[in-house]
Amino acid sequence: MTTSRRRWRGVVLSLVGLLGAAVLWQASNYAAHPAGPKDCSPAAPPSAEGTVINDVSCLNPTRVHSIVTVRDVDDVRQAFTLARTYGVKVSIAGARHSQGGHAFASNNIVLDMRSFNRMALDETAGVLTVQSGATWHDIQNRLHPQYAVKAMQSTDVFTVGGSISVNAHGMDHQAGAVGRTVRSMRVILPDGVVHTVSRQQEPELFRLIVGGYGLFGVILDADIEITRNAVYRSAREVIDYQAFPAFFEGKIVRDQTYRLMYAHLSTAPQSYLREMLVYTYQDVNASIAQIPPLGEVEGVRLRRLVFNFSKLGSVPMRIKWWAEKHLEPRLESCPAGKSDGCLVSRNHPMHDSVPYLMNRLSGETDILQEYFIPRDRFVEFVDGVRRITLANRANLLNASVRVVHQEDNYLTYAPRDMFAVVLYLNQKTDERGNARMVQLTRDLIELTLANGGRFFLPYQLHYTDAQLRRAYPEIDAFFRAKLKYDPGRVLTNTFYNKYAPLILAQ
Repeated sequence: MTTSRRRWRGVVLSLVGLLGAAVLWQASNYAAHPAGPKDCSPAAPPSAEGTVINDVSCLNPTRVHSIVTVRDVDDVRQAFTLARTYGVKVSIAGARHSQGGHAFASNNIVLDMRSFNRMALDETAGVLTVQSGATWHDIQNRLHPQYAVKAMQSTDVFTVGGSISVNAHGMDHQAGAVGRTVRSMRVILPDGVVHTVSRQQEPELFRLIVGGYGLFGVILDADIEITRNAVYRSAREVIDYQAFPAFFEGKIVRDQTYRLMYAHLSTAPQSYLREMLVYTYQDVNASIAQIPPLGEVEGVRLRRLVFNFSKLGSVPMRIKWWAEKHLEPRLESCPAGKSDGCLVSRNHPMHDSVPYLMNRLSGETDILQEYFIPRDRFVEFVDGVRRITLANRANLLNASVRVVHQEDNYLTYAPRDMFAVVLYLNQKTDERGNARMVQLTRDLIELTLANGGRFFLPYQLHYTDAQLRRAYPEIDAFFRAKLKYDPGRVLTNTFYNKYAPLILAQ
């Protein structure tokens, strides 16, 4: 071999080595555990005093007056007294998964409720009395293996108070939203008086607290309904999105043994928002000697690697969808055993704190949006989402479909039975990325309104006040009711500060 050839061979081998090292480094970065809460902002808000707080979107750094760790009701009363002394306002924070500053506002005192988490089980009454800072993860660990909750969010990282404050929903298509399973609550208003509210006792205040975004009172504890921790057979089926409404009505609704259900729409380019993977959990009345303990999610680094890799474009997204359809069923855990399929308890599918969605990637973040659509407009809506996301070059990572029933809380997202379409989007955190997300959000809201739907309010505040009023004609009365129960406007957040002045001025 000549000297020249040896030199070129060395260069090629060096380049291959560097490329391999770069790939391994990037893979390691995609799979790495986050070192702490993610901060996507270029800089903290300018101020001489206070503490900077953020939410899970990492897009809303806000300097607040102080943070109060709540361990008993006197901590809340003292915070209200402190607010009056310093002439500031109060906000309520739990897991801070709302993404529009709903848990804080500039210069507010923030009540951190996460240490306010005691609970007591009344098996005879079929209720769990739980303080508002407890997470669903805590609750499942308390109830398992004998009991489960009737309704909770599809993952367990959220606090009870936060779930009630947005009236969250989850996998149980029969139970409906969390608010339906709350028999009563104790709440403390800004005047320091504790009220017990329910559908029978102070029903107006109850309907304002459920889905009220922490603007009317601080939830102290709630009596939530429980049920037996039944054994289900899990299954999945691939269908065309146009067949989903008939599939749901003809198969799921008619057979009461289907207890949990949700679906994923494809985000792979060859079947983008056309193919659906429907997950079902069917009651099999199985009698097993012992339901196994709840375990934590396994393979977190691999899951995180696959998910973050899918952000890179067409081929990675194809791989992700192929894996969900063909690989995941082979790797599925069956904690309650196998009997003509995979058996799980009711608690198992929802015992997931989604650690694999947390990452340390810079310059980007993943955000949620959710739209509630009349069931007979589902196909037209999905067609519109496909058109709008492609036109905006949105990086859609996941699109799930769940079921919600007509809700009677004051600021309801479901004035009739609807499907919920949940979008999980990746965005760049620079000025251009934020501007693109604003446009995408407003376009999707217009599509939603044209189809007689509503959008979920706990997310980024990109919608206009006109869009808010069109989606929620009750918003005027909602903000006026706040002046009745909180005339000093002590409880505020960024959502209220942005929209209440615009709505009440009209």
